[in-house]
Amino acid sequence: MSPSVDFECLVRSHYRDLYHFAFSLVRNPSEASDLVQETFHIWAKKGTQLREQRSAKSWLFTTLHRLFLQACRHQTRFPEIELTEAQGELPDASVDPAAKLDSEAVLKALEELDPGHRAPLALYYLEDYSYREIAGILEVPLGTVQSRISRGKARLLEKLTGSPGANVSEGGAK
Repeated sequence: MSPSVDFECLVRSHYRDLYHFAFSLVRNPSEASDLVQETFHIWAKKGTQLREQRSAKSWLFTTLHRLFLQACRHQTRFPEIELTEAQGELPDASVDPAAKLDSEAVLKALEELDPGHRAPLALYYLEDYSYREIAGILEVPLGTVQSRISRGKARLLEKLTGSPGANVSEGGAK
């Protein structure tokens, strides 16, 4: 900081005017105080860069105004909304019955599947291989892998939930 401007003296000289200006912008005492505090914080970091120390007051007011505008832009982009007001916009958080199952139950049901469906499912979900890699490992066409995984998921879900013909969404190829 420049020796010609003492920080404490600067705060004493301009705090009241800056606060009044901030309050006129935000109409909230705590937000006005926050703006003034942030303005002085920026001065503490960058105020030494000011060439003309007699323009400190205008620099402080300009900085405060820029902070206010920045806060307005942020509020416009990310408005605060009460949870009850946004209830209709929230995604459905209902839990799929299959998601409630524990891993032990899933592994037990997987063991009950025939090997033709168990191997592709295990490689895909437990070992994280792509469809193409599974086709190479099992030495079967890619379409066969896709079909076996799809049918295997349906049979696995049927065993786990007890609902025959359960609708299983496609996982897509990796």
